[in-house]
Amino acid sequence: MLLLRTFISTVAITIAANLGLCFCGCARAEYEIDGECCPMCAPGNHVNWHCTLDSNTTCAPCPTSTYIDEPNGLMTCFRCTVCDPVYRLKVRKDCTHSADTTCEPQEGFHCIKLNKDSCALAVEHSACNPGQYIKQTGRAFSDTVCADCTDGTYSDGSLMACLPHSKCETMGLTEIKAGTTSSDAECEKVTSVGLIAGVTAAVLIAVIVASLSCFIYRKRKAWGPNERVWHIPQQATDDP
Repeated sequence: MLLLRTFISTVAITIAANLGLCFCGCARAEYEIDGECCPMCAPGNHVNWHCTLDSNTTCAPCPTSTYIDEPNGLMTCFRCTVCDPVYRLKVRKDCTHSADTTCEPQEGFHCIKLNKDSCALAVEHSACNPGQYIKQTGRAFSDTVCADCTDGTYSDGSLMACLPHSKCETMGLTEIKAGTTSSDAECEKVTSVGLIAGVTAAVLIAVIVASLSCFIYRKRKAWGPNERVWHIPQQATDDP
């Protein structure tokens, strides 16, 4: 009998508590103030006067640079977010009475911290290293994706695809430095030994001829004023 009474008392207390919660709680589109349930203001508006037994809630639009994005019972609106350039942000969508400012990363940056649908902090895109190519460029909400070059190709890190090494032989050139994943092969023009010898001999002959010509010219110029002319006297002949 005692056990039955205890059970009935527990059930009664539980029901009373639930009924109390039901009667004390306000509807979803209402807010409680001083024990009264008042209708909420629509997004973009704030409460100017709370409701009374004889009147509904009086609402007013949010002032400039403020907003409220949900039905509410607030007396003041929230300040619009500023897209701070210090955090590498710019405005994607301006603030309205019913929606906050939406920020996005500046060009060359990607977001690493979100606040709802708006970016709160951005950092610069990563740069690919020499020997890698850009597999996917950085976007507003993702960093650059890099990939390694395969053998026989190269990239300085700024290319969208690795380039094949130059084939010096096919261009009639000699390879003087092999290509790596970060640099191309280096080539130089092939020069035959005979051609080099011929050019060298021609240059030497030209130098010798020029030197001799200069030497003779200077000698003649030096001898000119001092040159003596010898006259051979003629012998007198007897008249017959």
